[in-house]
Amino acid sequence: MTASAPRYMARFRCIAEACEDTCCAGLTVPISESRWSLLRQKVAGGPDEARVAALITPNPDGATGQQAGILGKRADGHCAFLDETKLCSLQSRYGEVVLPDGCSVFPRVLTRWGAQVEMAGSLACPETARLCLLADDALVREPVPEAQALRPQMARQVASGDDAWTAHADVVREAMLRLLARRDVPFAARLYALGRMALELGDFFFPGTTAFTDAPAESDAEARLANLLRTYDAPDTLHTLREQLEALELPGGPWAGICAAVLRSREAHVGSQRYLSLVRGVRESYGGADTTPDDAWRLHVTRREALTALHGERVHQYFQHHALNHVLRHPFTEAASLLNAVFLLVLRASVVRYVLLGHPAVVALLGTPDAPVATLDAAAVESFQLVAKHVEQAPQFLDFAQGLAGEGPETFARLLILVKGL
Repeated sequence: MTASAPRYMARFRCIAEACEDTCCAGLTVPISESRWSLLRQKVAGGPDEARVAALITPNPDGATGQQAGILGKRADGHCAFLDETKLCSLQSRYGEVVLPDGCSVFPRVLTRWGAQVEMAGSLACPETARLCLLADDALVREPVPEAQALRPQMARQVASGDDAWTAHADVVREAMLRLLARRDVPFAARLYALGRMALELGDFFFPGTTAFTDAPAESDAEARLANLLRTYDAPDTLHTLREQLEALELPGGPWAGICAAVLRSREAHVGSQRYLSLVRGVRESYGGADTTPDDAWRLHVTRREALTALHGERVHQYFQHHALNHVLRHPFTEAASLLNAVFLLVLRASVVRYVLLGHPAVVALLGTPDAPVATLDAAAVESFQLVAKHVEQAPQFLDFAQGLAGEGPETFARLLILVKGL
């Protein structure tokens, strides 16, 4: 087995107590039967035996195996085993081996494509967000020692090749990454092209497709897939699609309304003061609770143009790296269709764009053009990280995204609204 990772994850090292956040808060953490048993052995007869017995309880859902037990939380939502120095007391005393798989692996996200284990990163960790967004070469993929993945046996299996959807997933994903990495058209045009490509592929490339196995259509499907991917690699295609996108006149109010609704829906479910403070500051910067989506949109466009004039290349790097990492982090085979996977990418990017352009530090920066780019970088890391941690993986957000997306051509039409906001 071999392993690879984007360069930012090859560089990643947890900064522990120096981190501005903690991964030991706000989540329900399961522990497997094997890790729970090992931990009980390690603490037997010692001062932590009673704590472990009291603070780890059987999964109330009756699950066994990988989710046999649940780690307890303090009243503030932090893990009961987090000490006063923001370190895990279990790891400090007994080593990484006793940690639940989620605690050990995070912020690593492991996926097995055939014999290859890929290690991407979750931007819910401030340090991975910094490394991913700010370094020019962050998304260059390279081999890494398998041991760096810590627990490669936890990797999700994607491309098993048992069906056409997964058998061709890698070649489609590589085409997506190539398209997103292009620099000859604006980022929004690349997302538009990605949506168009997904819409066309959706006619015959989807979960459960038999187009690649039913004779005599098998060779036709293979050729059609290759031709479509080749078409979207061509510079002329991308430039034509850019012109189409720029010619579209779509209202921006719905985009601002969607982004604001996503943030508002999470406030009641999140206890993090960092997140709540940022979201409230963003809302006030767009005019407060009583502002209309159209007014918020006009403010957004003004700020977008001003920030592009000041730091356009830097902002472009943030969103390109976020998109590339998203494709590596979230295999599209987990979605109902390729178009749905692209829609989710664009929705996530839209929410972060709305937050970044409403971040109080960014709004202040627009009034002081000589402000150092480090100010913008810090605001970007905070925006991407807090949205990743408290919005992107939340069940409420995913349900909202699924309902908003609709199906087929409807999904593509709604994707256009989101792309125009970027």
